Amino acid sequence: MSIENKKLVLGITGGIAAYKAAELVRLLVKANIDVQVVMTEAACHFITPVTMQALSGKPVFIGMWDSSISNGMPHIELSREADAILVAPASAEFIAKLVHGRADDLLSTLCLARDCPLLVAPAMNKQMWESAATQRNITQLKKDGVSILGPDSGDQACGEVGLGRMLEAEDLLAAVQAHFTPKLLAGKRVLITAGATLEMIDPVRAITNLSSGKMGYAIAQAASDMGAEVTLISGSTALKAPNNVKNISATSSDAMYQAVMSNMNEQEIFISVAAVADYSPAKKNNQKIKKSESLLTLELSKNKDILAEVASLPNAPFCVGFAAESENLLAYAEAKRKAKKLPLIVANLVGESMGRDEANITLIDDEGIYPLPKASKELLAVAILTHIKQLLK
Repeated sequence: MSIENKKLVLGITGGIAAYKAAELVRLLVKANIDVQVVMTEAACHFITPVTMQALSGKPVFIGMWDSSISNGMPHIELSREADAILVAPASAEFIAKLVHGRADDLLSTLCLARDCPLLVAPAMNKQMWESAATQRNITQLKKDGVSILGPDSGDQACGEVGLGRMLEAEDLLAAVQAHFTPKLLAGKRVLITAGATLEMIDPVRAITNLSSGKMGYAIAQAASDMGAEVTLISGSTALKAPNNVKNISATSSDAMYQAVMSNMNEQEIFISVAAVADYSPAKKNNQKIKKSESLLTLELSKNKDILAEVASLPNAPFCVGFAAESENLLAYAEAKRKAKKLPLIVANLVGESMGRDEANITLIDDEGIYPLPKASKELLAVAILTHIKQLLK
């Protein structure tokens, strides 16, 4: 999802996790975020201001008395221009400073003087994180309205394993993205299917398709960022599960059907993105079929149409279908929409979207046809959900 045109102050405190801040700045800048880096003196022992300046394209601020700020008050100037402040990594010491309102360096002073949201990504040894003092401080920051991102669990620089690792750069970017996203779907319950199904022929062979699941996963993440309570039922895919989403695995078409129906209660929106196989082998072989010189004939039986069944329920949710076609795109998509009585269908040509990071799609509803320009699936996910929100009105 695009979060461009936002201004973010990235504060870096002293800790080995400071090396992750370099990748975070790269990702933020790639997402067209205006990043201003502020470092504590301790942070400079772990990563250099020169590195941060090269990645952000801006001078890095460290001291309180920087003469490049015209009014001599960088703590005011920097915080007033920011849409949010993210401190990553945030050491145990800096977290304690925030709780007690200390302002003895530039970063702590601008955090205290801010009039924008503050996000904090803790990073420390597991004993430091688990200590009563740190937990009291974290509880107080949450009460003060500060967003706490993480920490994660895993290997630590000290050689121990446990909670305290700073979130990875990709996860922090996703958290910033979610923070900036308007909550258009706040309170809505959304069920999404994604990925390809596998219809087993024998223990090692299956009928499947080339769906990557990227579009469905992008919609699930965008819906969550927009404030919805999201359930994602996923077929076969190699993608990382979206953040803050209930994930259910359903490999076969029958498993997906069962998962959808058992999770349909109180859902307000159903988005059927998954490429569900239309047919599956009538007979499942428990043993591997041996190769022979003769032809192999498979008898196929028709699978249940999940979207059609959901759309025909007495209290059906708002149903959205996808039509991936190789020809006659608009005609076939509209025929599918009318046959299943869908308020909205998303149409795309398989050669222009399947498995790719970008796509060309067309939205079709009762009022008309809306072709969207080629864009990343993350951006298209936002456009689809925004259109759904308008139709719900």
